Amino acid sequence: MDLFLAMSVYVSVVESGSMTAAARQCSLSTTMVGNHLRALEQRLGVSLINRTTRRQRLTEFGAAYYERCLEVLGLVQESERLAEQVQGEPKGLLRITAPPSFGSECLAPAMHLFTQQYPEIRVDVVLSNQVVDLIDNSVHAAIRLGTPEPSGLIARPLQDFTLTICAAPSYLERRGAPALPADLSQHACLAYAYPAGDEWSSMGKQWLLTGPEGEVQVPISGPMVINSAPGLLQAARAGMGIVMLPDALVHQDLREGKLVALLQDYQLPRRPMNLVYAPDRYRLPKLRSFVEFTLQMWGKQSG
Repeated sequence: MDLFLAMSVYVSVVESGSMTAAARQCSLSTTMVGNHLRALEQRLGVSLINRTTRRQRLTEFGAAYYERCLEVLGLVQESERLAEQVQGEPKGLLRITAPPSFGSECLAPAMHLFTQQYPEIRVDVVLSNQVVDLIDNSVHAAIRLGTPEPSGLIARPLQDFTLTICAAPSYLERRGAPALPADLSQHACLAYAYPAGDEWSSMGKQWLLTGPEGEVQVPISGPMVINSAPGLLQAARAGMGIVMLPDALVHQDLREGKLVALLQDYQLPRRPMNLVYAPDRYRLPKLRSFVEFTLQMWGKQSG
């Protein structure tokens, strides 16, 4: 058993309130979270959590052990940071989180160049739209969409996250191309299902475009709503309907003619994108090299 990993998992279970939520935070299966918890209890010979089908409650020892885990893990992380700071050469494990579309289409391919420049760095990338706690989850940097909330973290602006309205040639042959935003209401529009509370959640029912007449909100409907951008892309390629997708996801299909951009005289919503990290960790050579690389690739000055 990896004792430090088991302790980290236990802390996540306590703070998130369930093994399912902890599994998402730790990028593990719920079964593995349960295995770590049982192994820890067997090692200690004491129950940490009283579990029922509906709730979990810390035992008296579990509450005290949680506090001690925080102390131990904090000391371990601080010791690792001190060791890394004295290293002149960037090396070690670098943990990054990014939005799925940008991460898969832009960040992942660029990591080949990054690891060529810094061969001693190993990269652990988690693609998620969830806002991951950088400190508690030992994540060194996050690429995040939207305006950053006030915090003690450093936020470096990147190029905006932009969208394109497009469809497959096969769809346009059947239904024709919309000439004006209002025409979209007569077409099969496939929508992305943004999570509740997201600032773009309304775009599942209406699209916002800006043109000579100002902002236009167009009610849209179609045969499918899906919470997967790659799934939406596959449906568009098959000719199922018109989509509004991130440029990072569709640029290759547009170049190859698999998709056709529509209503290009109109501006679409865009979101700010930032590289976020804790100020004290910037002293780590591996993080500093990643920040410099990211700003060179996608910083505002690169646009």
